[in-house]
Amino acid sequence: MTAPLAGLRWGLGPGWLLRLKRCRRSAPWDLGIRSSASGKELLGLFSLNSDILLQSCRNYQAVLCTELTKPLIIRNLPSPSLQPHEVRVGVRYCGVNFADILACKGLYQKKHCLPFTPGMEFSGMVMETGANVSTVQEGDRVIGVTGTSAMAGECVADQKMLWPIPEGVSYEEAAALPVSYGTAILALDHRAHTQPGETVLVTAAAGATGLAAIDVAANVLKAKVIAAAGSDYKCNLALQKGAAHSVNYTQGSLKEGVKKLTDNRGVNVVLDAVGGDIFKEALHSLAWEGRIVVVGFAGGAIPSVPANLLLLKNVSALGVFWGRYREEDFPVFSSSLSSALWYCQERRIQPHVGAVFKLEEVNEAFSRVTQRKSTGKVVISMQ
Repeated sequence: MTAPLAGLRWGLGPGWLLRLKRCRRSAPWDLGIRSSASGKELLGLFSLNSDILLQSCRNYQAVLCTELTKPLIIRNLPSPSLQPHEVRVGVRYCGVNFADILACKGLYQKKHCLPFTPGMEFSGMVMETGANVSTVQEGDRVIGVTGTSAMAGECVADQKMLWPIPEGVSYEEAAALPVSYGTAILALDHRAHTQPGETVLVTAAAGATGLAAIDVAANVLKAKVIAAAGSDYKCNLALQKGAAHSVNYTQGSLKEGVKKLTDNRGVNVVLDAVGGDIFKEALHSLAWEGRIVVVGFAGGAIPSVPANLLLLKNVSALGVFWGRYREEDFPVFSSSLSSALWYCQERRIQPHVGAVFKLEEVNEAFSRVTQRKSTGKVVISMQ
C-alpha cells in the first residue's frame, strides 16, 4: 500500500504525508534561516498553517491488527483531522469484547480492512470538538461506542455516539457498561419483557454479559436468577453478584439442574451466550410461554432450533445483536446506554471488572478472554 493510500485508510486527507514531512523538516527551530526577510516569510507561512501542522505532528499510541490471526502490535499514529460533527476523545479505558477477538481473526459479521485498530467501547475525556458539535464540550467525561478504533490513546467519534458519564461513576466502571449492559438491558427488558418475580436462567453467567444480565435481572427487573457456568468458582461469583441459584453444567445436565431448582416448572426467560448443546438444554428448560434470547455463541457451535418444541410449549426464540440497533432503531440503542449509566449512578447495578491490562498487554488480555480465564469485563487502561 502506498503512503497516500494508507493515509486515506486512516481517514487523513491526501496532504497528510506532506504535512508530516513539513513537521519534521520545517519546524521554526530547524529551518536553517539565513536572512531575516526569508525568516519572516517562512514564519508567516508557519503561522498560517500552525493548526494543521501541530495536528499532523501530534501522535497517539494505538493497537493495530496488521494480519489476521497474528499478534497485535502497538504503533504511533498521526492524529486525524476532525469533521464538523466529530469529537476527539482522550481514551482512559477500553473494553475487551469477544467480538474484537473475532474481528482480529476475520470471523466477525462485519469485516474490516487491514490494518485496523480494534475496540468498540471506551471511556474518556473530550479533547477537541468539530465546528458543528453541540452535545459535548472539551473536558466532558464520556463513554463512546464505535465499530473499531477504541484501543488507542485517542478516538474520534460522531457526537451522537457519545454519552456523558454521570457524577460518581468512574472511567473504569463506565468502560464496562456499553456492550455488556446494553445487551443485557435490551435482551431482558426490550426483547423478553422480563417481569418482576419471573425466573431467569443466564448461561456463561460469569462472563461480562452474563454478570451484567444477572445484575440487571436481579437488581433492576427484580427477577429470580439461576446462573449457569462451567466451574464452581464462576458459579460462586454469580451467586455473589445476585443470582439466587447456580448450576455447574460441567458436572451434570443443565436441564435436570433447572428442573430440580424450579420443581419441574422451568424458567420464564433464558439469556444464552454459549450456543451448542447448552442452548438446547436451556431451550428445553423453558416453562410454558417462556422466552429464550440468543446473544452469542461463545461455545463456538451455532445450534438449530427444534421448531416443534416452540409449538408444543408455546415458547419464543429471540435474538439480540445489540450493535445492529444503532442503525435500525437508534432511540432504543441510545436508551439502553442511558439506562445503564443511570442505573450505575444510582448504584442499582455494579459492573464487575475482572482484569485490567495496559495497552502493551493487549495480546495477554485477548488470551485471557479466549481461554475463558476471565470473569466479568476485561478492560485496557491507557494510563
